[in-house]
Amino acid sequence: MTDRELVNKVLGNGDQRCFAEIVKRYSGMVFSKTLSIVRREELAKEVTQQTFIRAYERLAYWRNDSLGPWLVTIAIHTALNELERERKTRGNSIPSSSASEYDADHEALLQRMEKAVDTLPEQDRQLIRLHYYQQVKTEEIARQTGLSQSNVLVRLHRVRDKLRKMMSSERI
Repeated sequence: MTDRELVNKVLGNGDQRCFAEIVKRYSGMVFSKTLSIVRREELAKEVTQQTFIRAYERLAYWRNDSLGPWLVTIAIHTALNELERERKTRGNSIPSSSASEYDADHEALLQRMEKAVDTLPEQDRQLIRLHYYQQVKTEEIARQTGLSQSNVLVRLHRVRDKLRKMMSSERI
């Protein structure tokens, strides 16, 4: 089943097996991303659970073809919020603007970004997903795609610029 079909079944009749399939498909990716941010396995497990809870609560707002980027974005913000919460309890808080609470406006911005990524040519989408969502190093991306490492770096830079322009022009 596609992500869209799974989401439709969860939203349509509350099919928990379909949501369990979503968790099964993406928990490794989400855990890997959170672990790279929080750097503690137990906290990464907790943040991963929180991510799927938040995703379930906001599933009706998801609008793309693949849940992966959306879930990773939620995971990043959940992890940053958790680190901020820890810093505050230790008295070493950082300005709230760097790890602001997850809200509807931010969700809309994230969805616009995902939509912008989806409009990119396939090879550019592949580079973005490998590098940013799956945390694959540029050396490995070069090996997988047959490009040189410097070419991968240049293309990533150009794609980021393109996405920045798309987001600032409000075309998405």
